[in-house]
Amino acid sequence: MRLPSASPLLKTLALVGATLAAGTPQAAPGAFKDNPIVYFLMTDRFVNGDPSNDNSYGRKREATPKDDVATFHGGDLKGVTRKLKEGWFRDLGVNAIWITAPYEQIHGWVQGANASFKHYAYHGYYALDYTVLDANMGTEADLKEMIDTAHAQGIRVIFDIVMNHPGYLDLQTAKELKVDVVYDGWEKTTLRSYHNYIDYNSFKFADWWGRAWVRAGLPGYIDGGRDDLTAQIAFLPDFRTESPDPVKLPKFLKEKPGTRAVDLPGTTVRGYLVAWLSDWVRRFGVDGFRCDTVKHVEPESWEALKAAATQALAAWKAEHPKERIDDAPFWMVGEYWGPSGRAHKMLEHGFDAMINFEFQSEEGGFAKPRKLFADYAKLESGHAPTWLNYISSHDTKLFDRDRLIEGGTALLLCPGAVQIFYGDETARPEGFMPRGDTQQATRSDMNWDSVDTKVLAHWRKLGTFRARHVAVARGAHKELSASPYVFSRVEGADRVVVALGAKGETSVPVAGAFADGDKVQDAYTGREYTVAGGAVKVQAEACVLLELIR
Repeated sequence: MRLPSASPLLKTLALVGATLAAGTPQAAPGAFKDNPIVYFLMTDRFVNGDPSNDNSYGRKREATPKDDVATFHGGDLKGVTRKLKEGWFRDLGVNAIWITAPYEQIHGWVQGANASFKHYAYHGYYALDYTVLDANMGTEADLKEMIDTAHAQGIRVIFDIVMNHPGYLDLQTAKELKVDVVYDGWEKTTLRSYHNYIDYNSFKFADWWGRAWVRAGLPGYIDGGRDDLTAQIAFLPDFRTESPDPVKLPKFLKEKPGTRAVDLPGTTVRGYLVAWLSDWVRRFGVDGFRCDTVKHVEPESWEALKAAATQALAAWKAEHPKERIDDAPFWMVGEYWGPSGRAHKMLEHGFDAMINFEFQSEEGGFAKPRKLFADYAKLESGHAPTWLNYISSHDTKLFDRDRLIEGGTALLLCPGAVQIFYGDETARPEGFMPRGDTQQATRSDMNWDSVDTKVLAHWRKLGTFRARHVAVARGAHKELSASPYVFSRVEGADRVVVALGAKGETSVPVAGAFADGDKVQDAYTGREYTVAGGAVKVQAEACVLLELIR
């Protein structure tokens, strides 16, 4: 493919190829690969680090919780950096932060849940321009500072990304982009009258993405199909990533002020998306992607994205030896809605792990995790974890806020990879729950002014214990006692013993994990003990977390 010299993006991609030709750094066995502890935050709902960008593009908040549930609330990249500098993530044992897609979203709002609220793109799933940051998130300098600050603490940064669809064409964005399908007076629209201001018979919709790019069911466009790969999810336009035909840059992007998008001659829809997304990796050292709606995009597109992002990260690390954490390769985790199974087919198509939707449904067994832990140990022992477990999610529900001690114990001691959803460690309460869109309630503002200190202390103790011990994530699991429930996990030289349900003075069996005379510490209380007779006499609190004192 011929590369026009005037294109900064194309120069970036050419440099990626040149770097790889010279040799790609080998993957190093790192703590993250073998023991991912991922903190997922919705950037807009986390910390407002820069109030000056709160009303970018004219976005506005609403007066009541009911009306304000899906507006932009002010959280940004500077806010994430502030909490990094305060040690919030380090104190939880976190080694990766997953942030919502920070690239530019549609500017206005669309109808939410039967026209009951104004739905903005605060969550990052209504992309407008993949090549520039959304102004509500901050500047490129803010992004660089956030990633550099995280890397300095050994914490990776993961972008949430979407290749299945862009955002809707809302009234405000259509007018700003000069896609002339909106009637005069649109500024006066109400939730109920929204669609009355759009001319759905106009062929001027072609000035938006265009027929070659998306299925949209609009004049001049292909309708969405009826299978997973071609359907329009929630009526969103569906990218034609499977098409082998080269496409030109859409008219709106050619004319859009500030975009970094340029024509890539001979490139398909898939090729453009891969180039745009991997460019963030190449320029800033993004360590991984959490990929949305995986089942709605053909595997070949995910393989192409993984290959390009892997090359881009290798090139960035070669040029930034002081800013990188290590030489580990790019990491991808996928959201494939539905039963997880036990050996997900997408692990063969570029993904290192898949989100485990089944784990949250196990909550009935969290109080008695004997079978849960043994079952997951059979899946994950001896290899890099392939299932990312969670107890709360923006896509499902929040875990019972009265049982977060129990839920945190199950999650943070279970084999596999873990995802901490922002506010599970603080007992963040649900937000307003609109009828017809209960997921909005899971995305409330972080409760910095009402942190449950007991829950936080528990999650910090278990999180940092897990971070120190790869054996927790992938070690061989052995039951040592049924009541109280005691087990060991052993991975090479790393070994731990955990006791659940013990109270007061208790003798904990440790034979096979620790030897008589070994000095051990209960990481939960900080108390030190000596192994004698294959056991340790401890003073137990909520749980016992035994580790060698080195």
